[in-house]
Formats: sequence, C-alpha cells, structure tokens
Amino acid sequence: MSTDAALPRVVADGPLDATIRRLLDGRVELLPWNVAREVSPDPVAGLYTYGHPLVDSAMMDRLRGLRVISNYGVGVDHIRLADADARGVAVGNTPGVLEATTADLGFALLLASARRIVEGDRYARSPAFVTYDPGYMLGREVHGATLGIIGMGNIGRQVARRARAFDMRVLYHNRRPRPEVEQELGVRFAARDELLATSDYVMLVVPLTHETQGLIGPSELALMKPTATLINLARGPVVQTGALLAALKKGRIAAAALDVTDPEPLPRDHELLALPNVVITPHVGSATEQTRRRMAEISVENLLAGLRGEPLPHAVRTAGA
Repeated sequence: MSTDAALPRVVADGPLDATIRRLLDGRVELLPWNVAREVSPDPVAGLYTYGHPLVDSAMMDRLRGLRVISNYGVGVDHIRLADADARGVAVGNTPGVLEATTADLGFALLLASARRIVEGDRYARSPAFVTYDPGYMLGREVHGATLGIIGMGNIGRQVARRARAFDMRVLYHNRRPRPEVEQELGVRFAARDELLATSDYVMLVVPLTHETQGLIGPSELALMKPTATLINLARGPVVQTGALLAALKKGRIAAAALDVTDPEPLPRDHELLALPNVVITPHVGSATEQTRRRMAEISVENLLAGLRGEPLPHAVRTAGA
C-alpha cells in the first residue's frame, strides 16, 4: 500500500481482504484503526468500516477533515448517522447486492434446523453410527409448513420467494403492509402476535434500530408454538439472548437457527453453544465470493466519491436528510 503523503488519508478497521486492498492501492493512504482512538494530528478524510466498529460523535470529532464514512455491508447500526449528518459527513453502504445471498443463507438455516443437518452430520461421522435406524433423528417438514417473516424488506421478499418453492404458507409482519409483495408472492400480512402464534418457522430480517432492539423476548417466545423454530438473520440484539436460552432449555420452542448472536461472538463457554437444538453460523449471510467482491467494489466506489467531494453512488439517508 502506497504511503504517498499526497494521497487522502483513510482509517480502516481490518485486516481488510485482498480485494479491498487491491482496489484502494495507490488511491489512498491507509491508516490502522488505532489512529481513530486519539485526536489526529493530521487530517483524516475517510473512514472505512469493515467489521462493524462503533463510529460515534467522539470518533468523528477526533478525525479532523473527515468527509466520508464507507461501510462494507448494508447495516449501519454501528454508525451514528445523526452525528455524521450534523458534521456534514457522507455515509455510504452496499445495498442491492446481498439480499438474495442472505436469503439463501436464511433458508439454509431453516432447512438445517428442520432436518437436523448439523446433528446428523456429527452422528454420521461418529463411532455410534453402526446401523441404520429409520426411527432415529426425526426432523420436521418444511414443505406445507407456515413461515412467518418479520420484516418484509428486500431480504424478506427474497426469503418469501424461496418459500414458495417449498409450498409454504407465508405470513409477514412489517411496519406497513406491502400489497405489491402480497400480489406478487401470495403472502399475507399478519399482526405480530398472530404470526408468532401460528408460524412453524419465524424468521427475523429486520434492521437493528431502537424499535427492534430486544424485539423477541420472553413474552414473544411464549406466544410461539412449542414445535416452532426461531431463525435470526437480522442482528443479534434483536433477540434477547437470555430469554431465548430459557425458552430452548424449557422446551417453549423447539429450536433456533442463528446467523447472528448477542454478544457476537458468544463466549466460548456460553450455554447456547452446547444445545443440540441450536444451529449457529458466524454471521455469514452475505459471505459468498461473488457478493463479497461486489460489496468491496461498491464500498470503495462510495469511499473514493466522498474523498473527491462527489455524491456517493450509494448514500445512506441520514437523520437530517
């Protein structure tokens, strides 16, 4: 990476992957994240957030000359957007490229939990598997079951499309009904409590906001069927971890499939990690080679546009915009 003093200075958390570094090479002077923890003696024009570090007003004020924050990913709950807007700092993200990939992962989690894929893989590799028993390790059917989607945005819409291929009945809950999605996909809007009470699988695909933090707690889990599965494709704090653990241990719900947790990662001795009816992946919703490459391209496009003082190709609408 070039350190030419004439290049704009950019602080990034990382380590960044090879594609991002290649795209930035010779275009910026890339600085380590610890620069953002102290008052910068020299101007820093850009921030590149790769792994969801907290970017608040204090950090922005420490970085003199900050013009742009570019996020690798769609979710920007770790960036204080109102603070950025108040300081005239543009914020960009990577929408429109990861919805289908993330929906794929959501359905993979649903299927893995329903058919006990992880348990089955472990058993098939173990010394215990010496004879076939047709009555062992029974799962739950997906085709014909009811899927409840909380959050009918772009990812939720993609999940609903996949559910149609499995002949699932799909309910959804959203801040506002989506009649165009209902017409396209045959889904039905439902009150949250109805969705929780009637769904065999409940999938969370909402953004993390003040309204959605802790959205699923003891009362919501108590509404779910004892045979139901909770799938979290959103953010860890959308689900109250202690309440989920208690519900799983007491059999209030049958299973959980989680791409995100709170905290993330969980402590290595956390009880959730030992439960056989929990499938956990390490926040890999958008982790395909093709999608991550496009995310790198878009996030770098945003960063370079902001450094030039140009409108960002994919700007996040901030509180004051």
